[in-house]
Order: sequence, then structure tokens, then C-alpha cells
Amino acid sequence: MKKLTSLAVLLSLAFSASALAKDNIALVVSTLNNPFFVSLKEGAQKEADKLGYNLIVLDSQNNPAKELANVQDLTVRGTKVMLINPTDSDAVGNAVKMANQANIPVITLDRVASAGEVVSHVASDNRFGGKMAGDFIAKKLGDGARIIELQGIAGTSAARERGEGFAQAVKAHNFKVLASQPADFDRTRGLNVMQNLLTAHPDVQAVFAQNDEMALGALRALQTAGKTDVIVVGFDGTADGVKAVEGGKMTATVAQRPDQIGVIGVDTADKVLKGEKVQKIIPVDLNLVTQK
Repeated sequence: MKKLTSLAVLLSLAFSASALAKDNIALVVSTLNNPFFVSLKEGAQKEADKLGYNLIVLDSQNNPAKELANVQDLTVRGTKVMLINPTDSDAVGNAVKMANQANIPVITLDRVASAGEVVSHVASDNRFGGKMAGDFIAKKLGDGARIIELQGIAGTSAARERGEGFAQAVKAHNFKVLASQPADFDRTRGLNVMQNLLTAHPDVQAVFAQNDEMALGALRALQTAGKTDVIVVGFDGTADGVKAVEGGKMTATVAQRPDQIGVIGVDTADKVLKGEKVQKIIPVDLNLVTQK
């Protein structure tokens, strides 16, 4: 009798463990060497924990080949839904197609994929944010201001769309664009590029950087050159960016909520797994953070 009771208990425990097994959701992030994407990952992790999913996070290190290898790895690890923050909108197409072939639904975050089947895309309206930054500069300096633009990684939808939105403001306010040059969404690159551009364009009045990391690099270059009157506007609303604005150093940042992009990504994956209908494009709110 005792043996039967013990067997029943063991079977019950085995059943309970099986019932509590968590589904795997994967997050393939472009880089974790950027505070924006660290916040995105943290938001996704928090929501996955809340909803009872096992979140597998892989870092592509801004390398499309690494990204493809990450996706290939995940296709054999019991992944139910894949969240991808692309390194490059065009290059990620092969990775998305690989997931499609493995019948794993794909949700893109922040940057679109130019090829492959995606069930949903979660992002802020980058074009609107770029225009918002330009309109703010015009409000501070008036039409015809002399501007330098620091661009993100070529080939990413975020860089392209933010640039297109800013270009609308350039046209509307008749800005004189002294230079528009890539600094790859990187703080050190932003510093170096800005130092070089200042030599050629010492009369610059404002800088629009397509993310806060480049803006902070540009700010450092301007401070070193003693040009503290130049307006600097970033994009993303990272903790460092907002701190620089609140400290009176950076003039403004177009704030996304990367943590919310991660949260909404996991929520969307949850709906997909439950067979619920999801929006093809899910917008995340933007707001302009300025000095008090």
C-alpha cells in the first residue's frame, strides 16, 4: 500500500512539473553594448517572468552573420516565438526566412525586416520623432538655422526613418545642413565625427543626432571645443540622455520607451501563442524631453 501511495505521489509530482514547464520565447537583440537595447531586454525579461515564459536572449553584437547564427541556434532549441531586433533591416531578411521555414512566428522590435514573414512589428514612429526634433530646433533658433546631423547605422530602418522625418523639418524650416554623416549609433564615433566636423563647420548652431549615444559623444566634442551654446538634440530617451537633459547639458531628446517595446513584444508573443489576432504594426508612444 505504501509503495502504491509513493508511486502516486511521484506520478503527481511528475505531472505537476510537466504542467509547469515554461514555453520558450527568444529575443535576438542587435547589441547589448547600447543602453537602449539593454532597457529593451530588461522590459522583455520582466514581462516574460510575469507571464511565466522562459526568455532566451542572444546578442548579435551588431553583426548580421552572428544574428543569422543566433536564429539558426534558436530553431533547434524549442523556441515558440522569436522576437528580433535587427542589426540591419535588409540583412535580417535571411534570418527571418530561416525562422519562417522552422514555423516559428517572428515579431520585429524597433527596426523592420525588409524580407521574410513577420506577424507584427513593435516600434515608435521614427519619422514623427525625427520631425519632432527638427521642429523643436526651429522653435529654439528660428528658420534657416545651421545644422549638423549625425546619422545611425546605414541600412537600419531606424536611421532611415529618423532621417526622413528630420528631412521634412529641414525643408519646412529652410535649415542649412552643413553636414550629415554616419556615426553608427555609437558614443565614441559621435565624439570623433563631431570633432572632425567642427573643424570644417565652426559656425554650427545645432546638432541633431539620431540617438542619444551619438548626441552624448557630440556634446563632449562641443564642450571640449568650448561651444556650449550649440543646441544638441538626441533620440531615444535613454537614462544617460535624459540625465544630460535634466542636468542642462543636452538640450532635448525624443524619448522612446525601450522597456515598453520589450514589454509589448512579449505581450504580443503571448497573444500569438494563444492564437489571438495581433496588429501588424504596434506603435509605442514618443515624447520630447526638454530642459526645465
